[in-house]
Amino acid sequence: MEFLLEISTEEMPPLHVKAGLMQLEEKLKNELSSANIEYSSIKTFGTCRRLVVLGDFFTKQRDRIEKILGPPKDIAFSKNGVPLESAKGFAKSKGVSTDKLEIIKTKKGEYIGLKKIVKGIPTQEILINILPKIITSLSFPKMMRWGENRFRFSRPIKNILCLFEGKVIPFHVGAVSASNFTTGHKIYSPQKLQVRSFEDYTTRLQNAMVIIDQDARRKKIEKKIKEKLATLEAQLLPDEQLLEKLTYEVEYPFVFVGSFPKEYLKLPMEILSTAMKEGQNLFSVIRINKQLPYFVGVADALRDNKFLIRSGNERVLKARLEDAKFFWEHDLKIPLSEKKEQLNRVVFQENLGSYTDKTLRLRKIVSYISDKLDVKKEKKAAIEAVELCKVDLITEMVREFPSLQGKVGGIYAREEKYPAVVWKAIYEHYQPVSLEDNPPSTLAGAILSIADKLDSIVGAVGIGIEASGSKDPFGMRRNAQCICKIILEKRLNFSFSRLLDKCINVYEDRLDKEKKQIKADCIEFFKNRLQYIFTNQGYRYDLILASLAGEIDNFYYTYLKLKALDNLKNSPQFEPLIIVVKRVNNILRGYPPYKINEELFLEKEERELHTTFSIVKENIIPMLRKGEFIKAQKIIFKMRASINNFFDEVLVITEDKRIKKNRLALLQEISKLFSQVADYSEIVLEG
Repeated sequence: MEFLLEISTEEMPPLHVKAGLMQLEEKLKNELSSANIEYSSIKTFGTCRRLVVLGDFFTKQRDRIEKILGPPKDIAFSKNGVPLESAKGFAKSKGVSTDKLEIIKTKKGEYIGLKKIVKGIPTQEILINILPKIITSLSFPKMMRWGENRFRFSRPIKNILCLFEGKVIPFHVGAVSASNFTTGHKIYSPQKLQVRSFEDYTTRLQNAMVIIDQDARRKKIEKKIKEKLATLEAQLLPDEQLLEKLTYEVEYPFVFVGSFPKEYLKLPMEILSTAMKEGQNLFSVIRINKQLPYFVGVADALRDNKFLIRSGNERVLKARLEDAKFFWEHDLKIPLSEKKEQLNRVVFQENLGSYTDKTLRLRKIVSYISDKLDVKKEKKAAIEAVELCKVDLITEMVREFPSLQGKVGGIYAREEKYPAVVWKAIYEHYQPVSLEDNPPSTLAGAILSIADKLDSIVGAVGIGIEASGSKDPFGMRRNAQCICKIILEKRLNFSFSRLLDKCINVYEDRLDKEKKQIKADCIEFFKNRLQYIFTNQGYRYDLILASLAGEIDNFYYTYLKLKALDNLKNSPQFEPLIIVVKRVNNILRGYPPYKINEELFLEKEERELHTTFSIVKENIIPMLRKGEFIKAQKIIFKMRASINNFFDEVLVITEDKRIKKNRLALLQEISKLFSQVADYSEIVLEG
């Protein structure tokens, strides 16, 4: 049956709306499952003023069978099956005859008892209890209290609409009781609207200037923008984040186009678009990647007959662009190289020093990575970029528009005629900012980005800052994921373990923890991030564990291991090999390492296995060094027959201790070779 819940509030920020909808869906599903209520679907919708849940629930709990245990069978019935006094007493206490008693098997043995069908409670009665608990448990980044109510929420709750099977579910949250009415658009149609169903609800709200479905609002915004820009033969500068934000900030979107004086087109497009977006939520308009003197806005309105919305935005934007023009001209008066000395006054982190200190560390880390990758040209550019990459922190432009950090430094370096590879490295060194973002386009930028992010992570770990739960004040998870993304997408081949040693050492005595502990914590942290990335990419969990097992050192090679496993998992030889490997590992469990003595091989099968192993090892070790894991794994397949023959014909755990140790040593060497390709013991076989 249809369930409808709407929580109407004062205007909420988009992040609060999304957080509220996600929690409502998750908590409602959990509570229904705990209460044994089945449901066909749960959907959520939201605007800046309302959180909505639509569900299709069963009308009551599932009936359940309840077992009532009596005395043990042995004392309740005679050997001939005749009820004894204990059985008669139990039956009488339950109001039934002894022929209704059943034998119930338990872990402790057989008992007599009864099975009773317990009718399920109606869903409405369950909802009356769980809905207040769900609503009051919702959490938001910032929460408010209002009036004399101790209850806290994102914004004050004005009304709660709640229907099941078309009838009101009677409950209250704070001073607000559930009802069967809602209200239309706050400005254009604020009257009460009585509702009977979700179809009735959406129709009435549509007529009252509210589009409840966020996807429908987004499509309407995109369609209107396209229509408005068609006459200009122009497009929006893509901004997915702004589009999603505006989708949740309005209930009935009105798209308008405004303009600004052409003189401001002298400013870089990044500065223009940022000035439009920050504060006013305006889109930049471009044609063939060139800024046009127009902008697009979205208002929560029906129309703008007197052009007040457009003219108001034009007036405010002109003032913001005038400020940006002043900052641009003022910043360019002093070269970046001269501003650099002021970085010693900007604190990176109180225990980790200033940005001058960070720059000195980055120079050493960038130099180290470049040497390991053997890229002399990129090393020179990256080191030159290091010296200037943080200078824009002291510019007027970044003080006004903090989101331009990094980009502005690159733009100023471009204006000062630095080589493209240098200014691009500066411009892109904060990239990527998420797994969806692109890594730096240049290798110099990628090296600088890795160095910058890893320096921050090592510093945070070294002074005891941790990322736990939803808290990550230093952006450690994001930075770690982005480092992994750069390494994987750029196919960078170097020892991450040694890079960590370098990053820890350049901090000298600033860090509180022991170096070994810092390194171990960082390795484990990055291992978890890689597992998260690989899981999101859709790889099987056991294949991921097989590629990550042991000490991971080369992230790109770890990825190649995983790809090889995924590529060959459906091979007819794959599962038989896993079975053999698991058998080898089971035999070796608990034994210390031994050394092979070829003179002690007695049987033909063990000599053949050793010969096959030696040939395979000689062939695949060079492949492993090159990251050719698919080739290496295919060669390992060829060992399966020799291992099986060995197990069929040779007794490993023999009474002769020297022979036993030698055979174990052979299996240990084979297992060690296998582990360099993957930890096959982590792979799960069906059945």
